[in-house]
Amino acid sequence: QVQLVESGGGLVQPGGSLRLSCAASGNRFGLTIMGWYRQAPGKQRERVAFITSDGRTNYADSVKGRFTISRENAKNTVYLQMNSLKPEDTAVYYCNAVPVPYPYWGQGTQVTVSL
Repeated sequence: QVQLVESGGGLVQPGGSLRLSCAASGNRFGLTIMGWYRQAPGKQRERVAFITSDGRTNYADSVKGRFTISRENAKNTVYLQMNSLKPEDTAVYYCNAVPVPYPYWGQGTQVTVSL
């Protein structure tokens, strides 16, 4: 089974930046559309961005222009650069496949945007 390990979260002030990383196991990473998802307390998990195997990207309206997703297939890693962070970006962030996520999610990485 594919294992996903997210990292890079933390506490940041509004307007700040963070870069998340997700390392995936397996030998099909380069062929897989990968996405970043987030889940805020009391809310459903939502997808915020995805990137195709050849680098095309798509973003949720709420993060468009502020977040950038990228990938390094040689390292089985996908990144999420988050700029101009807002309190409403506070959530646990996960990576997973798109459109059908792998059945086992990683532990996620907590992002908290607060003064």
